[in-house]
Amino acid sequence: MSAIARAIWFIESHFASDISLDEIADTAGLSRYHLSRVFGLITGHSISGYIRGRRLSRAALALIDGSSTILQVALDAGYGSHEAFTRAFREQFGMTPDSLRKQGHVRNLVLLEPIRMDDNRLPKLDAPRFETRAAMLLAGLAETYAHEATQGIPSLWQRFNQHFGFIPDQIGNVAYGVCTQEPGSTESFRYMSAAEIGSADNLPEDFTTLQLPAQRYAVFTHRGHISGISATVQQIFGEWLPQSGHQHGGTPDMMERYDDRFDPRTGMGVTEIWIPLKA
Repeated sequence: MSAIARAIWFIESHFASDISLDEIADTAGLSRYHLSRVFGLITGHSISGYIRGRRLSRAALALIDGSSTILQVALDAGYGSHEAFTRAFREQFGMTPDSLRKQGHVRNLVLLEPIRMDDNRLPKLDAPRFETRAAMLLAGLAETYAHEATQGIPSLWQRFNQHFGFIPDQIGNVAYGVCTQEPGSTESFRYMSAAEIGSADNLPEDFTTLQLPAQRYAVFTHRGHISGISATVQQIFGEWLPQSGHQHGGTPDMMERYDDRFDPRTGMGVTEIWIPLKA
């Protein structure tokens, strides 16, 4: 069972009690910091967002069952008051618990089902190569995304591709997709579509830059359509890294590298995934 699968199993097994990030991380065999970063990359949910969504989804089913009071459903879901539960429930589903009970069904609600991590269906992960890269200055377009709302990334790439090849002082014909953690947040991450540059002079007005230090990387290969990259990322962070004896280097979380083996029109080809390692 992969590290993230263990984390999900632990969350699903402990809905009736308060659970801490430390407990989930211990079960997964990852550090708190590593787990917070990796969980969102692999599942598309922050840990707190997944726990909240699952508890409120269970609460919604309990409300239409009608055998418990709304206050008891709130307490069972980990909320200390009717008011706090109502506020969270409205934010999740757009209606109050009382309205749902009167409605009597959940057909208009988007409930969060348990994530099924089927490790047996994951593609084979090739052994990585290791590269030490000099410091890199990247320039491109960057946006912050909630782990649950990454549908804007393709449009970010469409905007960036209009500039690619014409960026002042661009180095080479390689594009990078760079994931970094938002400071102090486990709910969101920053994604940057970028190219390497020699200097930051005369960049387009909406461009931003990112300086990466000289460091060593483990480089993995994802083959096929880009939509399947999350399965490769799952194996890297959920299995390879915890068992490798290496430690994550910190910044960036990971970096996608797109060269002439990848066709941006079809989303098919070879994508390299670069993971920074501590020295």
